[in-house]
Formats: sequence, C-alpha cells, structure tokens
Amino acid sequence: MSQRQVLQVFEQYQRARSQFAQAVADLAARSQSIDTLRSAGVVCLLRPLLLDVVPSIRQTTALALGRLADYDVEMAEAVVKAGILPQLICSLPEENRYYKKAAAFVLRAIAKHSPQLAQAVVQSGALEMLVICLEDFDPGVKEGASWGLGYIARHNPELSQAVVDAGAVPLLVLCIQEPEIALKRIAASTLSDISKHSPELAQTVVDAGAIAHLAQMIPNPDAKLKRQVLSALSQIAKHSVDLAELVVEAEIFPVVLTCLKDSDEYVKKNGATLIREIAKHTPELSQLIVNSGGVAAVIDCIGSCRGTVRLPGIMTLGYVAAHSENLSMAVIVSKGIPPLCLCLVEEHEDHIKAAAAWALGQIGRHTTEHARHVAVANALPTLLDIFVDPRSSEDLKTKVLPHDNKARRLFVTTGGLKKVQEIKAEPGSLLQEYINTINNCYPEEIVRYYSPGYSEILLERVENYQPVL
Repeated sequence: MSQRQVLQVFEQYQRARSQFAQAVADLAARSQSIDTLRSAGVVCLLRPLLLDVVPSIRQTTALALGRLADYDVEMAEAVVKAGILPQLICSLPEENRYYKKAAAFVLRAIAKHSPQLAQAVVQSGALEMLVICLEDFDPGVKEGASWGLGYIARHNPELSQAVVDAGAVPLLVLCIQEPEIALKRIAASTLSDISKHSPELAQTVVDAGAIAHLAQMIPNPDAKLKRQVLSALSQIAKHSVDLAELVVEAEIFPVVLTCLKDSDEYVKKNGATLIREIAKHTPELSQLIVNSGGVAAVIDCIGSCRGTVRLPGIMTLGYVAAHSENLSMAVIVSKGIPPLCLCLVEEHEDHIKAAAAWALGQIGRHTTEHARHVAVANALPTLLDIFVDPRSSEDLKTKVLPHDNKARRLFVTTGGLKKVQEIKAEPGSLLQEYINTINNCYPEEIVRYYSPGYSEILLERVENYQPVL
C-alpha cells in the first residue's frame, strides 16, 4: 500500500469526523431531532471530538453540545455528567476565537437552566476562563463570556458573588465602554444580574464606576441597549437610599423621562421601574422626581400603555403619594387619579388592579381633602364593584377594602355603604359573605341606617311615638 493510500484513510476519517460533528450541530438546531439524538447517546459520541487535532472539528463539536444543552435541563445535565466541562475549558486560552465563542455558548446553555447546573459550571473552573475571555481582543468572544457570566450570576447571591470574586466586574464595566452595541447590551445585562441580589453586590458594581457609564447611555437610540441600561440602574437603586442617591447624582433626570415616551414598551417599563425604585426610598427623592416633571411624565405613560407596562408607573404614584400630604397633592394636581381609576376598569389582571387600588389609597389617606379628590373621581363605586366580584383575588380585595377611619368615613359619605346594602344576595352565598365583611367594618346602627327601608321604619316610629307631657 502506497503512502498516498495510507494518508487517504486518515483524510477519510477526518472528513467523517467533521461531517458527523456538523450533522449533529445542524440536527441539534431542530427541536424535533433532540429526542432521537438523546436516545442515540449523542453526548458521549461528541465528547472525544472536543479534543480532536483539527480546530474546526473542536469548534463544531462545541457548537453541537451548546445547542443540545440549550434545549432542556435533561440534555444540559447529560453534558455535565459526561465530564465534558473540564475538557471544554482545559485549553480555552490557547484556542482561536471561534472555539472560545462556541465554548462560552456551551457554558451559558448549561448555566441558564438552574442554580445547580450553574454551580457545576463554576466548580469546573469555568469562571476564570470566562474572565480571561473578557480581555480577548475579539468583541464576539467578550460578548459570549458576558453571556455566560450573566447566566451564572442571575440565579442567586452566592453565584453572583462567585462571579464578582473571579474579577469580572471591572472588565464588564470596560465592556460597556466598547463601541460594539451587542457587547454593550450583554455587559449591561450582566451587571444588572449581579446587582439585583443584595446591596453589597450592587455596591461592588458601583465601586467599579458603572453608574456614570450606564447613565451616559440612557439617550442611546438602540432600544435593546436602553432596556438593559435602565434595568441595571434600577437594580442598583432599589437596595438603599445611598445607592439611589448615587444613581440620581449621575444626572439621570430629566433625560430618563424621555424613556417613558419611547416606542419600545420594555424601555417604557424599565424607565418607569427605575423612577419607582428611586421614589420609594424617601420624601426628598420623591420631591426631586416631582420637581423634574417626573410625576406628570409617569401619569402620561400610564395613560398611553396597557397591561404590565403600566405597573411600575402605578406603583411610582403610590410611593410618591405615600410620603407626605404635599407629595400626594402633587399627584392629585398632576391629574394622577383619573388614569388610576381607568386602570381599575380597563385592566384584567388582578395584580394590576390591586396596585391601582393601593395607589389610590396612598393618595387619599392623608386628609379629608385628599380623600375627597378620590371620591370625586368616582373611584369608590368602582372599588366596591371589584370587591364584590367573585372573580377578584383575595389580595385585590385586601387592597380595595380600607380599614382606616378616614377611608371608612369617606365610604359612607359618598354613598358606598348605602350601595352595598342595596345589593340583593342569596343568604349564605359568597356575595353575602363579602357584604358581611364590609358591614363588619362599621357599627351595627350605621349599617342599619343605610339599609333599604330603614328611613320608612324611622318615620313610622316618629308617627307612632307618644311624647311624655
């Protein structure tokens, strides 16, 4: 046999390995093929190809494993149990950019499913490799590494701390300063995932100088980037007064208010969420929002959208109004009550109605003047209708039925209690139980006074009364 014939055998073997890896990668992209691949033991067949002498085969194999692991928890667990992770990362720093991107994809595909799988990725030593990839010259490699770190950090504080301890945060802050939009997006998203768990983790992101760079990107025309930037700032601001003040000091007002008019609904929602996380802390921060025109902008936002996009704006009005009489009046003067009442009528989700009811309660609870504004907007009959609706959740009923003295008085003077007594309910029915719950908030003689026919009974007693002379 000639030398050429011998070499042909090896060439055929190489082609077969390459074709197999590519075919599996293609099949793994189709959900209908996964079960067949699973039953054929495809993960174990791919494993030796990760150490192949041909770089393109290693890359294609990693891509195939990433697509398989991405499909479901079972496939991700199979990849881990096959001992693939150590093989995947053992020579990562020396590999080319295509392999690095594919390897980062595998790590993220495994980590996304559960804290346990993310922990397995951490234990394999992957964090150090991903951090090294954050320093790569290729933006795509940095992007893949950011994805992987984000999927690990998002699960819980312990995993997020592991990402921090690996030295990822300063490099992620550098990534948001890179010119590539895709890299900016995912780096901002990962900083958001790290910050969300605790004040300490958020402080780590702040200490790396993230706030100023994030704030500068709020006016960026890319909607997906704005979503992530606003989310990251929200996750930092939510934890404490100090962190919220640091976000405000980055001069996010009034520019953040433009996000409430954005054509992208997630930008609107995340912008309103950021304002909510600032408003909730102190009267001073809420006053700053009022002074910058924030309350009026939030009210306009609530009026221009539907569903869960409205929710953070609704909560913002409630938080602002809760702090003081003056701030509550600022919400009233800005015409905040009518859109909240509209939410009670238009929205179908109980948690959104509950938030609107809670916000109206915060507005009206300060004085009789505040309560009068809520009553004049005809909110109470709507709240009553919601309360007696058997489809309403217990949480919604709790938000609707007030138990403070001013609200109880208002419910009587606006005719709400009288309306309840006029409802005809079957004895022992759920509706009757709701009516009884409301009535139990008042003295028995008041309930009797507003019951149908009671005035006639009183008149009859007057007519039949024999004065003692």
